[in-house]
Amino acid sequence: MSSNDNQGIEEQDLRTLEVRVEELIRACAHLKDENKTLRAQEQILAGERDRLAEKNEQAKQRVESMIGRLKRLESQA
Repeated sequence: MSSNDNQGIEEQDLRTLEVRVEELIRACAHLKDENKTLRAQEQILAGERDRLAEKNEQAKQRVESMIGRLKRLESQA
């Protein structure tokens, strides 16, 4: 093999490496964007979960209050 052949192979290897690095950079940017989107969705869902838990607690208190009133009415009858 001549030095020109080795130089050609090295340039080809460098070009292949460059292409792969560029692909990794694009993949990293895509994953970063996706992660940002997922974190925003997670915050929205956590807020929704908290609101639903509060509504559930309010409904539970109302039902317990109604049960108490029914028991008082029943004991008065």
